[in-house]
Amino acid sequence: MKAIIEVSKRGSAVRSARAQLAASRRGTSPDFKLSFESARMLFSELTPARVDLLDTLRRVGPCSVYALAKAAERNYSNVHTDATRLEELGLIERNEEGQVSVPYESVEILVPLAQVA
Repeated sequence: MKAIIEVSKRGSAVRSARAQLAASRRGTSPDFKLSFESARMLFSELTPARVDLLDTLRRVGPCSVYALAKAAERNYSNVHTDATRLEELGLIERNEEGQVSVPYESVEILVPLAQVA
């Protein structure tokens, strides 16, 4: 399964959520989709540091936020803030022991370019 992060028009996030729900009811495992209304909003949430954190977490596997901060060679407080936001966005998960992990094989970011008139 992969995460698809995209810039899309208003209302498409609702359509995407409905499609994911329908697929899960059919027993299929749909890709996770996350939509933003603008590239500016997408990149304010998915900063280079957060993308690097996803990559580091995918490499090291499930671990504590403290261990993730050490692996990423970043300040614990900043990693904690970023991990919390990535969890809120659905890009990382936390297990019963409090360890965080990335449940996706890959993350695709789709940003359509404006049409030329």
